[in-house]
Amino acid sequence: MTQEQTDPGTSAFLSARPRLFAVAYRMLGSVADAEDVLQEAFLRWQSAPQEEVLSATGYLVRVVTRLCLDQLKSARVKRATYVGEWLPDPLLTEDPVEAIDHDVSVALLLALERLTPLERAAFLLHDVFGDSHEEVAAALDRSPEACRQLASRARRHVQTERTRVDVPREESRALTEAFFRASKTGDMEALTRMLAQNAVLVSDGGGKATAALNPIYGRDKVMRLAAGLARKTGAQLPPRWRFAVVNGLPAILSLESEGLVQVTAIETSGGLITKVYVIRNPDKTAHLAAALLSQS
Repeated sequence: MTQEQTDPGTSAFLSARPRLFAVAYRMLGSVADAEDVLQEAFLRWQSAPQEEVLSATGYLVRVVTRLCLDQLKSARVKRATYVGEWLPDPLLTEDPVEAIDHDVSVALLLALERLTPLERAAFLLHDVFGDSHEEVAAALDRSPEACRQLASRARRHVQTERTRVDVPREESRALTEAFFRASKTGDMEALTRMLAQNAVLVSDGGGKATAALNPIYGRDKVMRLAAGLARKTGAQLPPRWRFAVVNGLPAILSLESEGLVQVTAIETSGGLITKVYVIRNPDKTAHLAAALLSQS
């Protein structure tokens, strides 16, 4: 059914959906949880007095924000017992819609994790989505001045993390693919040329897939890890892999020997790889299986 064939209330929700998902994903760092929140928001919207609502989008953003704040209470308990390093769910940003076409970098999402839920909400609604402090106040049920302070505190924490380096797509693709090949085949000479001395590798298996429990600091240690993994896998590339853009970063989607989808994303500076993010938790990567089968 097309949006034109649906009732006005559903059409309003579908129009707002990209923005609602953008808010929920940044608040929660989880694709599945964001989708669950949107489903609950839609149910609440259906039973709301829609004829009395002046702005459907504004109303729905408030509903989604409050649902996310409730969700974060249980999420924080889960994060406290999470096995190993936690990384946000990977999000394909190859063809971003307008509401997603903002910073969704791993660095930003990790910085948001260090904020309180209210700080996170105030910062996202005001600094990322451009809502006024009065609109944020309505969403958070706080005074505009309190929301101003929340956003200001959050901004100070986040500013140091929001480093964005624009690298030409073809250059970043070539470096990403070369790193993936070298790490999988154990080409230490190539890795030496690509990795910065202070490179960091963070992997997330969530206790459901093999991954380093702690970040790996330094080029030499990252290379030793790559060499060890290459020996275990026979120093060969996986049967299926392709380049992608994930959370604004150049990345590789690959089908690993265990049958799981893996995401390997990199950050660069001065032509060298400074950070490597490897997401192997199948709960976080299963939604990318279809993208892996498609052409890059």
